[in-house]
Amino acid sequence: MADHASWEERLEHAFATFSRFVPDAEPAQVLASMERRMGALGTFAFATVGEMWDRPGLDRRDRSLMIIAVLSAQGRDEELALHTTVGLRHGLRRTEIEEINLHIAAYAGFPAAMAASRRMDAAFREAEGVERIEGRAPAEHLSDAERLERAADVRASLTAGRANPDPAADLEAMRGVIGGLGDWAMKWAFGEIWSRPQLSRRDRSLVVIAILVAFAQEAELSFHVRAGLNHGLTRDEICEVMTHLCLYVGFPRAVQGMRTSMEVFGRLDG
Repeated sequence: MADHASWEERLEHAFATFSRFVPDAEPAQVLASMERRMGALGTFAFATVGEMWDRPGLDRRDRSLMIIAVLSAQGRDEELALHTTVGLRHGLRRTEIEEINLHIAAYAGFPAAMAASRRMDAAFREAEGVERIEGRAPAEHLSDAERLERAADVRASLTAGRANPDPAADLEAMRGVIGGLGDWAMKWAFGEIWSRPQLSRRDRSLVVIAILVAFAQEAELSFHVRAGLNHGLTRDEICEVMTHLCLYVGFPRAVQGMRTSMEVFGRLDG
């Protein structure tokens, strides 16, 4: 995409986006409808959002993954229903979209995750043409020893080997920092959610980074930006996350997310 594009060139990118967002309607008609109903906001919602989604820095599947996560965390029901459907069109499987909700439960709370699950479920039923989704698999029923063993593996990849490889010792270290909450972080967040195979750890990092930016959680974001690099995200991809999120969480939080990311990069280079 050129650094300086004409309106017609920008519109071409927006048309490419909305042909996937609303495949049953002509993009030009969608633009006309949005401008008629919302005026200038409609122009920007079509052209700016459409242009962003057609940028090359992340593929559309990645963009859907993080935007579904942000909308779920924010409780944006109407937009979430749309983007669940769009995510399917961008190559996400239903089980992958549902997996996002486990991170919502851990990073935004169960009420947000349960509400998001209901909105997603309606979109899945419509997409599959069924009244009820059958055959969802429950989580494994793990002992604490199994959870801690898996947590040690997750912590090794999150930290590129800096965490103590002994699960008991790593748990004690975490307890020393955050008390009894460390048990829940180790055994549930890391030992169960992060260790599941339904999403890659790169995908999980993308989801969690997006949620943390949405909530302006700078300290946690600093840790997870570095973890994202350890999980295969590139610096350019992380910067593109922040750029895209300006349209969904606002410039102040996206700018802070970019600053935090650049600080992490600077420390790694120092």
